[in-house]
Formats: sequence, C-alpha cells, structure tokens
Amino acid sequence: MPDAPQDSALASIRARIAAAEIAAGRAPGSVTLVAVSKTQPWDHIAPVLAADQRVFGENRVQEAMERWAPHRDGVELHLIGPLQTNKVRDAVGFFDVIETVDREKLARALADEIRRQGKAPRLYVQVNIGQEPQKAGVAPSEADGFIALCRELGLTLEGLMCIPPAEGDPAPHFAALREIARRNGVEKLSMGMSDDFEIAIAQGATSVRVGSAIFGVRS
Repeated sequence: MPDAPQDSALASIRARIAAAEIAAGRAPGSVTLVAVSKTQPWDHIAPVLAADQRVFGENRVQEAMERWAPHRDGVELHLIGPLQTNKVRDAVGFFDVIETVDREKLARALADEIRRQGKAPRLYVQVNIGQEPQKAGVAPSEADGFIALCRELGLTLEGLMCIPPAEGDPAPHFAALREIARRNGVEKLSMGMSDDFEIAIAQGATSVRVGSAIFGVRS
C-alpha cells in the first residue's frame, strides 16, 4: 500500500524538529512533538499513530474521549483547549496532561478533583502572552501570582503554555514566556505550532503542538 500523506508530513516535521534542535544547540530528542488531532477524522490519525507517534493534543474533553477511548493504550493525551469546570472530572480521569490551567476557579476545581481521584495529570498554566482579549490565559503580569496560587492549592505545575499573536514576530513572546518560567522555577514550555515551531524551539520550547502541517487543514 502507498504511504498516506500524513506519513510523509510527519517524517518532514520530525526532521525539521531535529534540525531546529541542532541549530539551537539543544540535545537531540529534547523537544516533544504533540500531534494536534482535534477535529481530524480517524483515517487521518491512524497512519500517524501507526508511524509510532504517541503524543496527541485534543481541544474538547468529550470529543477526545469518544475518539481515543478505544485506542488509549500507549498514547499520551494532552488537553490543549479551554477546560470548563464541569468537565474537570472527566479531564482529570482521561488526560495525561492539561495545558490550559488559566483561572482560580479552574485551579481549585482541579485540586479538589485530583484529591478525589488520587490521579494527577501533569499541568501547564496557559499565559495570554500577547494579552489578546479573544484568547484564554492569565495575563503575563499576573502569571507569577497565579503560579504561586496553584502551588498553594497543592497543584504541581510541569510547564507553561502560550499561543502568540498570529501577526508579527513570535520570538519575543516565546522569550517572555521562557522568562516567566525561569523566574518561577517551571521547567517545561509548550509553545510553537505549525507555522512557528522552529522559532519556538530556538527560544526554548520543550514541546510543540503541530496539527495542520501533519494532518492537513481541519474541517
């Protein structure tokens, strides 16, 4: 059978990540590829899974549970879309990583649910690094205080996540997120998507979220 188009696209993205690691003086394999499978049909996802991609990003809790429940073994799932408090129980139970912790009410709900389930997904604070009113995330000026609050609630934060403005150079925004992480002792940075992941790697990203460059434009 001929390779699916997703196979060659995935190989190209992996090669570009490896080259960006080298260019940035980073260790090979230091950047995790999160393949953003949200809204994609399963026949687009299956070839990527078959090519040994094991980390995927989803936007909606219910959609992810329906899509991935039969294929959950050996797969690491990241929630990269907004999380409503009424979905916290399902999100904590199903996802390995939640990248969109962005407000006190959600942080408190997560802390309560993690205690209830005895299961703790890895958590990232989403920072609205460009201070865009249409985007979720804590303001950069409030990030230090929010990180402290999360820790006071008993949450262990693995990283920070951002989506920079679509227009302009993303590098200063990625650098700003890196500085917030540095001063708060946060180790990981989820930043960079299909159009800018190489810039993000140069600025210290430890994971990049790539969807359309692998799967094609979403329906």
